[in-house]
Amino acid sequence: MASPALSFVIPLYHSAETIGAVVREIESFTIPGGHEIILVNDGSADMTSEVCRELIRSAADRRGPGPSVPIILIEHARNYGEHNAVLTGWRHASGAHIVNLDDDGQNPPTEAVRLWEHAVATGLDVVFGHYETKQHAAWRNFGSWLTLRMTDWALDKPPGFYLSSFRCVSAFVARQVVGYAGPYPYIDGLLLQVTQRIGSIHVRHEARQAGQSTYTLRRLIRLWLSAWVNFSVLPLRVATVMGFALGFVGLLALGSVAWLWWHDLGPESGWGWLMAALLIFSGTQLVLLGLIGEYVGRMFLAVNQRPQSVVRDVIRN
Repeated sequence: MASPALSFVIPLYHSAETIGAVVREIESFTIPGGHEIILVNDGSADMTSEVCRELIRSAADRRGPGPSVPIILIEHARNYGEHNAVLTGWRHASGAHIVNLDDDGQNPPTEAVRLWEHAVATGLDVVFGHYETKQHAAWRNFGSWLTLRMTDWALDKPPGFYLSSFRCVSAFVARQVVGYAGPYPYIDGLLLQVTQRIGSIHVRHEARQAGQSTYTLRRLIRLWLSAWVNFSVLPLRVATVMGFALGFVGLLALGSVAWLWWHDLGPESGWGWLMAALLIFSGTQLVLLGLIGEYVGRMFLAVNQRPQSVVRDVIRN
C-alpha cells in the first residue's frame, strides 16, 4: 500500500465515551492522498479498548462502497503518559505528515486538517495549533501559561512562541524524534532540537464532549520536570547562581555581626535571627540537593533502560 498523505495519531486514556465520535468524523474526510488513524490506548482501565476494537470491526460498513480508512489500534501494557503514547503512535504512522490530537473532541479534526494544509503549503516541519480561547479549567490554563514561560527560558525557541500538544509534523521530523528512547520524553523539546522550521496558526478549542479530564496536577508537574531537566541545564545554573548569591549574603551578614560586636551595638540574644538564617540556608540546600538528585535519578533510570513504553498488541483493520 502506498503511504497516505496524513496520519492522525490519537493517544487514548479513559476515552470510551468520546473516541467514537472523533474517529467517525475523521473517517468522513476526503484527504488528497488518503489518510489513516492511529489509536494508542495508554493503559486505560475503562472500556476504551473494547470501543476501539469495535470501531475497527465496523470501519468498512461505516465507509460504504469505497475503501475504508485504515485504523491501527496500539495497546500499551500500562499507562506511560501522553507524550510516550504520542511517540508510540509516530513510530507506527506511515503518513507524509502526522497530526496528533486529543481523544475528547476538544481538538476538532477539521482544525487538524487545517494544520496539515498549512504545513503542506508553507513547507514547515512543525505547525502548532494556537488556541485563542481554551476550554480548560482555570488551574490548567494557568499551568499551560507557566509551562510556556518556563520553556521560553529553558528551550531554544522564539520567546513567546506558543507550544501546544495539537501539532502537525512532517514524517522527516517524526523519524528523528522517535529515535529518543529515554523514559521521560518531552516532545516539544525534541522537536526544537531537530528543526527550527516551525510555525503556528490559530485554531478553535471546543468544550469536552463527555466525561472529565484525566490530566492531573501531578501529570502537569511531571511535564514541567521533563521540559526543564531533560532538555536544559538552566536549573543547575540557577542553583549555582543562588549558591553564590546566598554565600555573598552570608558574608555580608557575617561582616555586619562583626561590626555590631566591635561597636557593642548587637542585641544581647541572637537566637531568633540565628534560627531564621539556619532554616533559610538549610531549606535552600535541600531544594538544590533535590534538584541535583532529580538529574542523577533520571540519568540512573536512562542508564538502566527504563522503557519509554511497552506495546502489548497492534490491531489493524
